[in-house]
Amino acid sequence: MKRRTGTTLIGLTLLVTGVLSSARAAPQQGGSITVSYKDDVTTLDPAVGYDYQNWPMEKMVFDALLDYVPGGTTLTPRLAAKMPEVSKDGKTYTFTLRTGVKFHNGRTMTASDVKYSLERVLDPKTKSPGQSFYTGIAGAQAFVDGKAKAVSGITVLAPDKVRITLDAPNAAFLNIMAMNFAFIVPKEAVAKAGADFGHQPVGTGPFTLKSWVSGQQLEFARNPNYFIKGMPHLDGVTVKVGLDPSVAYLSLQRGEIDLLGDGIPPAQFLQVTRDPKLKANVFSKTSVNTTYLTLNTGIKPLNDVRVRQAINMAINKTKILRIINGRGELAKSVLPPLMPGYDKAEAGYVYDPAKAKALLAAAGMKSGFETTLYTTSTDPNPRIAQSIQQDLAQIGVKVQLKSLAQSSVIDAAGTPKTAAMVWSGGLAWTQDYPDPSDFYWPILSCKSAVQGGWNWPFVCDKALDARADKADRMVAPAQQTARLKEYASIFAAMNKQAVWVPVFHEVRYTMKSDRLVGSVDDLLDPTHFINYERLSVK
Repeated sequence: MKRRTGTTLIGLTLLVTGVLSSARAAPQQGGSITVSYKDDVTTLDPAVGYDYQNWPMEKMVFDALLDYVPGGTTLTPRLAAKMPEVSKDGKTYTFTLRTGVKFHNGRTMTASDVKYSLERVLDPKTKSPGQSFYTGIAGAQAFVDGKAKAVSGITVLAPDKVRITLDAPNAAFLNIMAMNFAFIVPKEAVAKAGADFGHQPVGTGPFTLKSWVSGQQLEFARNPNYFIKGMPHLDGVTVKVGLDPSVAYLSLQRGEIDLLGDGIPPAQFLQVTRDPKLKANVFSKTSVNTTYLTLNTGIKPLNDVRVRQAINMAINKTKILRIINGRGELAKSVLPPLMPGYDKAEAGYVYDPAKAKALLAAAGMKSGFETTLYTTSTDPNPRIAQSIQQDLAQIGVKVQLKSLAQSSVIDAAGTPKTAAMVWSGGLAWTQDYPDPSDFYWPILSCKSAVQGGWNWPFVCDKALDARADKADRMVAPAQQTARLKEYASIFAAMNKQAVWVPVFHEVRYTMKSDRLVGSVDDLLDPTHFINYERLSVK
């Protein structure tokens, strides 16, 4: 149910040191740009599309009630006229909408569209991977189960006012309302397009989809009636698909491409990053994600915490970083550094093979054991898996590697007692929204330890679940410091259980043309990735 980075590590999620300025020149109006990607886009339906590539394109076409300040984690009104009124018990949110906002088909958006859009995500027929984010709304579960025809907790009070009531307070609810799943769509356009709405999207966004030739390109045109004055700056955006990253890089050099959607190809990486002439066109930013090795607690001897701790101490993370030319930041815990609640004091597990051997001996595994490690077959992941295999061999653990297609790895990882260890390279866990709960409930809670879920260690600590649930009910502003401290404590407890080996945090990397104008916050936004509406050309 969770968005994961679908591209390879070497293409899109890389690291460079240094801090880039987010200063920007006054943008000019007009002109168009071309962006390249290797893979085609599957859908622009915000209720369905859930990957790194289509999220920024969905944002071109649609808007939510709330959004984030570009490059940051501060919420700001979008389709809402102001931040919502919140009841004292933290369960009821009343949104007042901007008036006069029109869909691309010319109809004025109303509060009824908000209710329809959220119920559409909850409707099992939509098969939305975002459904579970909204089941905390009062009456949502009854609607999902077919016991109610509407969600009782979503009430239209007036054409410009909607009230949303939750079953329990949720400190992350406003973040959830800023997700792409909460983008507002017109019912009649969905009904007209049917299953093809993802290829015929209609929203309120800064661009409209002009054309889409499957396997070749998508063309977006400026929405002249956009409700934010002066936005967007560009007249159009063309997204070319099916371009190998190396070919796209050469096209950028020839002036045919303005932005490398898949990042700098590995063959040109060192050349580009060492060329002072290209420095101004290369951008990088720490990504709010973690790449890790999972240890299945349902498979012996990984059910013994001492064995899992030994594996944590046996893996040389620095060696893995060398495999990717240093393009990563060493991880010490589940939470990435840019996530609220991250504890800078968390030391993690230090590389110590001798202590790892002692822990195995204490667990009755002095002679080691045999196990399996699943990895995707896309380079450099097999090489990283081999490095892990070599490290574990040093403490007597014999590892059989299973290098498979990404879909096969995901299927095995989400099946209980199937995949003992899984290397998440290419599938790094990336934030949906800047709240620590997003790194707990979808991937480490009892709720997510199910067939097809993303809790690959199949860990279920009911006491930690109860603590996280209690923390999420801390919605008062005065409670937020205490809430983040509690989540830091929760993740510290999870780190002691050693169900993951957190290896590194990826930092996204991209390159633009000379003519494209955009700051690092425009090109590498932590929540929307590319802010197309803010880009311009010289």
